[in-house]
This record gives sequence, structure tokens and C-alpha cells, in this order.
Amino acid sequence: MTATLAIESGKLDKTVKVNDVVLEAYGSGIYIKPGEKLTLRDLVYGLMLRSGNDAALMIADYVGGSVSKFVEKMNQKAAKIGMKNTTFNNPSGLDEEDEIGNFSTAYDMAILTSYAMKNKEYRKIVSTKKYTLKTNKNTYVWYNKNKLLTNYEYTTGGKTGFTKKARRTLVSTASKDQLNLVVVTLNDGNDFQDHENLHEYGFSNYKKYRLLKKGTVKIENEKYYKNETLYVKNNIDYPLREDEKQSVKLSFQLENKKQLKDNGKVGEVHVKVGDEVVLKEPIYVKKEKVKKKGFFHLW
Repeated sequence: MTATLAIESGKLDKTVKVNDVVLEAYGSGIYIKPGEKLTLRDLVYGLMLRSGNDAALMIADYVGGSVSKFVEKMNQKAAKIGMKNTTFNNPSGLDEEDEIGNFSTAYDMAILTSYAMKNKEYRKIVSTKKYTLKTNKNTYVWYNKNKLLTNYEYTTGGKTGFTKKARRTLVSTASKDQLNLVVVTLNDGNDFQDHENLHEYGFSNYKKYRLLKKGTVKIENEKYYKNETLYVKNNIDYPLREDEKQSVKLSFQLENKKQLKDNGKVGEVHVKVGDEVVLKEPIYVKKEKVKKKGFFHLW
């Protein structure tokens, strides 16, 4: 989440001067010092490749204005993207000594990772195996702690973690045959091998299907917007097992809006596998333009 907010701040190329906030860091770090200058992008690389808790504090202080304000942004973002069982109390993930710690679930971490991986810059950073940096005080060479990037050919990114309370945690992503997977394990002493096995299970048992193409949507017996154009902005793709294909249904839920905004949201497409709604995609309306009649228009 800290990396995501840093990237979305639009300040990756801005220079950050390390201040005394960094002295509060403990645990794993990239060992930056007060007075050192590096870019926000450099800090994110140090955060994601080396679990730099000092980098986390500097990112939070720079992007949020203070660590506490940044944590507020973290929780706001979590709520916005559907992380229902997550509370952030710091930007690093630490839960030791005087830290309250962060609380989450494997599922919420998968939601966050899936969201983050839609960002090109994020994908580039977490897939980097080696990063070299020279600052006004030091030269760094950082190697990614995620061994799957070297040991498992389909790996596209991820993040390792360890605290005394949470034990070994790992998020990993992998792609094969246009199927993108996220695996999350918590308190797993054999996580790298388990992730490889779980990705292989996913690739062997699931295939991505295109359920609806982006663009104009024709809805049978639609009664609210007969004179307007309804559309979805994205292709609707979903991974399915062979035995699930026949149970997939698309349900179009429309609101009867009296005042229409051009390109405004008017409903959702619900993808159901059996009785469970597994995906929702907004439906938008494009208002038909009314041709203006000239002053001498002949009736």
C-alpha cells in the first residue's frame, strides 16, 4: 500500500532529502542517512526490493506530509478498493516493540495486489531483480528478496515479509497464457515452494475467458435507456475451471436515472458463477446528441 500511494502521488521523480524521521526506523532497512538525497522512485525500489522500513518512513513523511497523515491515506485507499478486513497503523508493516501493527487477511492482500498490478510503474518495480543507485552519500546495489523472480519462470512480482507475530508472509504474482494470478500466504515456513505449487495449480486448472467485450452493450428488454447508448469501458475477463463454464451468468443491473450525465454510470454488469457474484463492472450511458435546428428550419 505504501508503494501504491507513492506511485499514485505522481512525484516519483521528485528529490527527497532524508530527514530525522528516518532515525525512528528499525528492523530491515536500506540504511539511508539524514541529509541524503534520492528520488521518491529510489525509495520505492528500496522499499519493495529490500523491505526498507527506513524507506517506508521517508515515503510516508514525504507523500503524506507526516507519517500519521499518510496512514490515514492508507486506510482510505483500503476502504475504497474493497479491503474490508484491513487496518493500517504504520507504513512499514512492523508489529514489534511499541508498534500497534497492521491487521489484514490473505484475501485483502490479494485485492490490494491485484489493484496495484494494474499500474505499469508498480509492475516494473516489483519485477526488478537488481537496482543500483548512487546518492550524494553512498552507492547502493539492491537485489530483490523475492526468490521466485529467479526460481520460477512465470513470476511477475510480489513482496516478501517477516515479523515475529505474522511470521513469514509472501505475496507473489505470476502470468501464463494471459492468465494473471495472485497467491498470498501468511505464517508459511515453506512459502516459496508453496507459491510455485499454487501457481502451477492455478495454471493447470483455470483458463481466462472473455465474457463481454468493452464497448456498446445491448440488453434485451431494456426499458430505461432505449434511446441512449449503454457501454462498458473494459473487457470483462474471468478465470474459470472447465466445470464452471456452464454456470456463468451475466446480470445487468440498471438504475432508472431521470437526469442523465453524458458518460455517467447507470448500473453494473454482475458476473455470477453459480449463485455467487464474483465480479462487477460499471455500465455507462452515452447521451444521444440532439441536432440543433437552424432559425430557418423548414417543418
